[in-house]
Amino acid sequence: MRRSILLALAAATLAGAAQAQSPTYLVKHWSQAAGDETVTFQGRTFVNHGLVAVGRLDAATRDFKGDTLGSFSGMALRSWRRLADGTYEGQLLTLPDRGPNGVGSVAGTVDYANRLHAHRLTLAGGKLTITPTGGFLLKDRTGQPFTGKDPGPNVLTRDGVRYPSPATGEGAGKISLDSEAVAYLPDGAFYVSDEYAAGIYLFDRTGRQIGAIQAPPALLPMRKGQMDFTAESAPTTGRRNNQGLEALAVTPDGKRLVAILQSATMQDTAGSNAATRNNTRVLVYDISKSRTPKAPIGHYVLQLPVVRESGDGQAADVTAAQSEMLALNDHQFLVLARDANGRGKGSTKAPVFKAVLLVDTTGATNLAGGPYEQGVQPVAADGALAAGLRPVRQAELVNLLNPVQLARFGMNLSTAPSDRFSLSEKWEAMALAPALDPAAPNDVFLLVGNDNDFLTAKGQVNGQAFDAGLTNDKGAGEGDNDSVILVYRLTLPAGAPGAP
Repeated sequence: MRRSILLALAAATLAGAAQAQSPTYLVKHWSQAAGDETVTFQGRTFVNHGLVAVGRLDAATRDFKGDTLGSFSGMALRSWRRLADGTYEGQLLTLPDRGPNGVGSVAGTVDYANRLHAHRLTLAGGKLTITPTGGFLLKDRTGQPFTGKDPGPNVLTRDGVRYPSPATGEGAGKISLDSEAVAYLPDGAFYVSDEYAAGIYLFDRTGRQIGAIQAPPALLPMRKGQMDFTAESAPTTGRRNNQGLEALAVTPDGKRLVAILQSATMQDTAGSNAATRNNTRVLVYDISKSRTPKAPIGHYVLQLPVVRESGDGQAADVTAAQSEMLALNDHQFLVLARDANGRGKGSTKAPVFKAVLLVDTTGATNLAGGPYEQGVQPVAADGALAAGLRPVRQAELVNLLNPVQLARFGMNLSTAPSDRFSLSEKWEAMALAPALDPAAPNDVFLLVGNDNDFLTAKGQVNGQAFDAGLTNDKGAGEGDNDSVILVYRLTLPAGAPGAP
């Protein structure tokens, strides 16, 4: 079955930007498409051939340090090839976040040393096999590991950059890092984006920090006139708690670094109304001359989808925050947006929206260098974009909430209760791999990974056991939350990224 869809969203095409609105979903946004879906976007054709493979790691898997292997806040494909028999092999690096948080016997955040995990991938016959092969710790300029501990209001200044850092207790003197995305450069150096500071850190190929990009003033968390990186209480302006730079990518030509805030800044949000945090920020840096530029050359508004129903008939009014991105070129990106329902949430509410969007900054208003970036002038009020501002264009390419395709691989969308094969809540990592198919030269595999939040009944961190098995809002035990990668096959227009 082939279904052609011409997507033209009002938010992307209105000339009067004051009328621009986020895509709004009043009911569960599920797809029943069994086969190909074609999307025409910005005059070019993209084809989603659907889900073609699934891979998983048991939630209790241990990593190279003996800790529970928390999955995939970010990922980067480092090699990829097709064998004569049609099997694919590759090397994948994956990024966990700040470690177990408030689970079982582990109270609050812990002194978790941030790291990258290495895996060998094999793709054949509808199955992706993920084999952990090691990894390495991330270390600061002094050679000290980072920490996952919430820094509180303490600020550590080094080389003119202000970092979050606990003042006392575990992690004191270390840089706090809630790592969310990873983006590699051709020589093996890489960037990691942070939730606490909404900043970006540059590392050499061994994982030692060699630079940093401080967030612009509009994104820095401020409370009572002071910078405050804590994740436990909301700032007055700047990034929302746990809503830092969730997405990061280097463009295929290696000249631009692009980052996206998970959802709107505090000044662009109507108080605690989650449905009004839909106008988020896209930052574009020129890294062709300096790998740690001082300020963006591009700064745009992305209007995230708004969900008006929770999936079980109860009003939700929330934003489907974005969790990851990939760069197709210097102005078009894939962006992963999702709601907060699914296995791991601890709720029986059904998922409503989880999709990969096409985004294009062409024609959008560039806020770089102006009061929306260098100050805290709001770009939106009550979820409505300010008059005169044009958001980026967007269209939907892949809907993860497809029970027809998931069922082919033994998966489901159940939440009341969920089981090991239910789609999880947090999808936060993406990578592209070329299909290397002479008959389809523009085909790629899109890998989409979940963040399982270290949820297992057999957990361990820093030598301490913890039990974070799932319990839903009905009080029923549900078990572990596995690490999963979904593999989709896409046909991209000519000029798609090549092999990593």
